[in-house]
Amino acid sequence: MNHNLFIIAKISPKTEFFDQAKQAILSIVANTLEEEGCLQFVVHEDGENLFLYEEWRSQEDLDKHYAMPYIAPIFEAYQEWLKEPVEINKLERLA
Repeated sequence: MNHNLFIIAKISPKTEFFDQAKQAILSIVANTLEEEGCLQFVVHEDGENLFLYEEWRSQEDLDKHYAMPYIAPIFEAYQEWLKEPVEINKLERLA
């Protein structure tokens, strides 16, 4: 069984910041996919929210990702951009 870390994150930007948030997240996809522990990093939207589907080898790899220099400016901007905190769901694959 696959013991990687799976994450679905829901990011809810304020309407006026939706495009900025989307572009910021899209701008980190290539760098994130190059990280050693990242197996998948996919961005989706439903018109109001952004969703990240991520697969990491371990929590340690995810923690390293959060410490990358290209992540800090986005987390900082979230303080202004988001209407609610990011919802992070860590999942265990069953089948």
